[in-house]
Amino acid sequence: MIHNSKLLHTPDGVRDIINGECADKLRLEQNLRSVLHSFGYEDIETPTFEYFDVFGNEIGTIPSRELYKFFDRDGNTLVLRPDFTPSIARTAARYFIGQERAVRLCYLGNTFVNTESLRGNLRENTQLGAELIGDDSAAADAEVIAMAVKTLLSAGLKDFQISIGHVGYFEALSRKAGLDSQTEEELKVLIRNRNLFGAEKLLQNKPVDESLKHAFAALPSLFGQSREVLDRAQELSCKTGAESALQRLRDVYELLKAYGVEQYISFDLSMMGNYMYYTGIIFRGYTYGTGDALVKGGRYDKLLETFGCHAPSIGYALLIGQVMNALSRQKIPVPAGPAKIVAAAREDHVCEGIAFADKLRESGKCVELIFLPQDKMKREYIESLYPQAQVKILEDE
Repeated sequence: MIHNSKLLHTPDGVRDIINGECADKLRLEQNLRSVLHSFGYEDIETPTFEYFDVFGNEIGTIPSRELYKFFDRDGNTLVLRPDFTPSIARTAARYFIGQERAVRLCYLGNTFVNTESLRGNLRENTQLGAELIGDDSAAADAEVIAMAVKTLLSAGLKDFQISIGHVGYFEALSRKAGLDSQTEEELKVLIRNRNLFGAEKLLQNKPVDESLKHAFAALPSLFGQSREVLDRAQELSCKTGAESALQRLRDVYELLKAYGVEQYISFDLSMMGNYMYYTGIIFRGYTYGTGDALVKGGRYDKLLETFGCHAPSIGYALLIGQVMNALSRQKIPVPAGPAKIVAAAREDHVCEGIAFADKLRESGKCVELIFLPQDKMKREYIESLYPQAQVKILEDE
């Protein structure tokens, strides 16, 4: 047999998760999911791949070139899901719309993005998230953001911030300035990248009022925990139609105070949603030790219209890998699971060993059963093989 060493490795952008790291990840997912359940959210699973149009350009999710595309036997274009929200929206439009109450759904699964520049990120990522469908209130916004805070606290993180913005603020400035769609998109990118020089140059020869140019240039500075950020934003955007977006942020903040999580909240009026389907409040969660957001979310009141119905909605996703990285770099352990017991018996006492191990399992213990020759049935030897486990030897009991 010819041995191919390439078969031992994974493709770029994916990785194996083994041993203690895998156990930690699964326990973390279970703990975080319990927070979502405590808010009354119900589990849902959607397919790993969907029709291309669920994530197409009209939806405003991942660019087509970054999708993993393939064909079924009938020639339909399918894609591995890059994002859960359109899948949840499709499912909600088919099964849940028409109910008088709001729908609360949560999920856990992997997403796939064929990005060209990895920059330390993976192409396959595990996400846990929640979607609140059928409620357009500030209370719904606050519930989802508070839940994001509480999931990060449940993970063991203490030093983090959820930055909140509103896409309506930038849109109001753009409408007042009369920007065409191309200029608006270019300006979004420049502001997102904190490129003030580029933004000023882009608007330099545009017929835009100087006060609006000043407002655009000030966007990156409209950041911080104080409500003075919103007051400053209102001064800059006077008579532009941005007042409703700012009032929504104020209303949501007051409700977050009722949840007792205001210390984790800051405002960022320069925040631009990466997904085109966002329509209102958007937010991201950050901590030190990671290069990307731990949490990404926002309101998407028009997304379900793509699937034939109307339902205002808001949701968020938590990136499990980023949380694991943050916990590791901040030296915060994932809460330990039940200790493993190694039950050892001589290899000529197999039946007795099985009965011994099963009795321990019936009492709720996690037990690995091993059989050894008599000359190796020494506690010191077994403990050297399993340094993290409690050892029980049949002959000693």
